[in-house]
Amino acid sequence: FDHNISPTIGASFLTKTVPCGNELHKFLIWDTAGQERFHSLAPMYYRGSAAAVVVYDITKLDSFQTLKKWVKELKEHGPEHIVVAIAGNKTDLGDIREVPTKEAKDFAESIAAIFMETSARNAVNIEELFQKISKYH
Repeated sequence: FDHNISPTIGASFLTKTVPCGNELHKFLIWDTAGQERFHSLAPMYYRGSAAAVVVYDITKLDSFQTLKKWVKELKEHGPEHIVVAIAGNKTDLGDIREVPTKEAKDFAESIAAIFMETSARNAVNIEELFQKISKYH
């Protein structure tokens, strides 16, 4: 976690290699901004994608509501067999949580999505999330 990194504006690209059994799976990741003003750009990033990780901030209920809109968009316009993962980030700030884990987990189950809570700051459940996604491919 780099404290000097600002929230994504537009999109950034990175790669991540994850061990899965005896194989290595390489993820090509487009990190796109979730703000409404970037909504029109999203289709060019998820078109042809095998998976999407949709992230919300557990300390901001409005970010969870926005996540639901993004998931709806993916389900309606994304690739037919895209694997969707829901990640509740900032578990290191659990004392100011606004989104109950059960609510988010129930939502993920209702859309057959992977669910995991994470902390990018403390590197909690990041590898595990990508390993879960890897098992689908």
